[in-house]
Amino acid sequence: MEGWWSRKAIILPVETFEKPSKSAVKRAMSDLQTLGEELVALSVDQLKKIDMPDDLREAVRAAKRITQHEAHRRQLQYIGKLMRSIDPEPIQAVLDEINGVSAAAVARMHALERLRTRFLEDEKVIAEIAAAHPGADLQHLRQLRRNALKEQELGKPPRAFRELFRILRELHEQ
Repeated sequence: MEGWWSRKAIILPVETFEKPSKSAVKRAMSDLQTLGEELVALSVDQLKKIDMPDDLREAVRAAKRITQHEAHRRQLQYIGKLMRSIDPEPIQAVLDEINGVSAAAVARMHALERLRTRFLEDEKVIAEIAAAHPGADLQHLRQLRRNALKEQELGKPPRAFRELFRILRELHEQ
């Protein structure tokens, strides 16, 4: 006896395109809004370094001016909406760079720390700094070096040590 159960079923490949779930879409939109909040938290100089559309830049400026809670929240939602139409990866990369999260930023900081350590060990390194950064104030760097060495010798807090790093970082960013 032959019935429908004994026949071999032919299974055709079905191309399925599953759209993301509503929760996944909401998570993505929330991530974009969080990225917008990070943009609002940046200073004006840091914002100038980021390449973004003019309408997004204006929305971020407006969010900085808004002080009322609900209006600020709506503006952040608007920024999130604008972020949907652009690629957020370049903006995220620049934010990671600013926040020191990226591997390149960490490597630069380590290189600057090594330069500072070499400079404290040997004053002749100032010639290397002068060659790399012609506009550097060498007298101020020498003074910071002397103060940092004196602080280490006396066991004082490393104020000049940190200031020397800050100056070297500013020179490197120019």
